[in-house]
Amino acid sequence: MRVVIQRVTIASVTVNNAITGKINNGLLVLVGIEDADTGEDISWLSNKIVNMRIFNDANEVMNLSLRETDGDLLLVSQFTLHASTKKGNRPSYIKASKPDIAIPLYEKMIKQLESDLGKPIHTGVFGADMKVSLLNDGPVTIIIDSKNRDLF
Repeated sequence: MRVVIQRVTIASVTVNNAITGKINNGLLVLVGIEDADTGEDISWLSNKIVNMRIFNDANEVMNLSLRETDGDLLLVSQFTLHASTKKGNRPSYIKASKPDIAIPLYEKMIKQLESDLGKPIHTGVFGADMKVSLLNDGPVTIIIDSKNRDLF
């Protein structure tokens, strides 16, 4: 499982001209799922996301977590995070899970994040053509791959 985490002051997802998820201060998390992902990946990543100290404290030092700031979270599925660009100019998405595998894992990720954060999160629509809008705060953008935990 691969995520791109962006600290935002505002973010939203629109599908067919209707907003499906919108947050103010918090995290926009793009998630890519592959067949090898398990509940362990979900638990580990969820814990990292809600507890990562990337919000400023009173001294303007990134020392507070999403949970500590009572921030919001917007989760958006994005299969292109597993693009392979090794050969040619057209990315391959062979590692990205098909919907029959990815949707149940995505739904488990939503439940885990809500449990770890202690409140509902906002989402896009799995598999839809989504328009994502955000104002990155900082900018703070972090990439985490649950299969390469020491890499990022």
